[in-house]
Amino acid sequence: MKRVVHEPGFVLHRYDWSESSVIVEAFTRAHGRVVLVAKGAKRPSSNFRSVLLPLQPLVLAWGGDAEIRTLKSAEWGGGLVMPSGDALLSGYYANELLMRLLAREDAHPRLFDAYGALVHVLATGEAEALAASALRAFELLVLRETGLLPLLDAQTLTFAPLQDDTRYRLVAEGGLRAAHADDGAWLPGAQWRALAGALRDDAPLTATLQAAARLTGEQRGHLRQQLRELLHYHCGVGTLRTRQLMMDLQGLQTP
Repeated sequence: MKRVVHEPGFVLHRYDWSESSVIVEAFTRAHGRVVLVAKGAKRPSSNFRSVLLPLQPLVLAWGGDAEIRTLKSAEWGGGLVMPSGDALLSGYYANELLMRLLAREDAHPRLFDAYGALVHVLATGEAEALAASALRAFELLVLRETGLLPLLDAQTLTFAPLQDDTRYRLVAEGGLRAAHADDGAWLPGAQWRALAGALRDDAPLTATLQAAARLTGEQRGHLRQQLRELLHYHCGVGTLRTRQLMMDLQGLQTP
């Protein structure tokens, strides 16, 4: 029986499995996305009840060689409080991206570290603009780490280098190309190259967040639209569930 101990991880999702147990989808640093059964987790006396929460750093141990492993222990890693409000929804959105785009047991340690940095930004209640830029940075990193993001410093079909002041658009089926007159969203070549350089940084989430934060408000909106279209295309959905929930809640708040 394979045994894993002292593994950093986060809960992405959990659901009932029996009257007393739950299934946990966890994102771990060395083993990627793993599925674990937490036996007895719903019992009042279970140590799992107060620990298996989303957006909290954990230290996990599990065993077994089946598709669903058995969770042996879970301890809080400390250091963060639970995000709230819009930040909590943003965290659930990041979790949904990982659930949809990551294959099981495919390790992405750099993405794991970036996810931890994103959770830190959301948990510390940073300014809304900074949190939004962190989400854009995380979207770019998820796409890059899963091989779904084309190079951002050259046109995809021709490999021609980008010109600073020329407009370019990221499209799902064609990669990065020169923007057409009727394209509603685009970025100048200089901004795409800045994002490409930030993604190669040793601390990619922080560097890409800073590059996204330097965009104008209109440019940030254009980047959000292009990334959303690319993510929906690769997730195979028109709208992600968490995005729809955000829109529904915003609609309720509108007088």
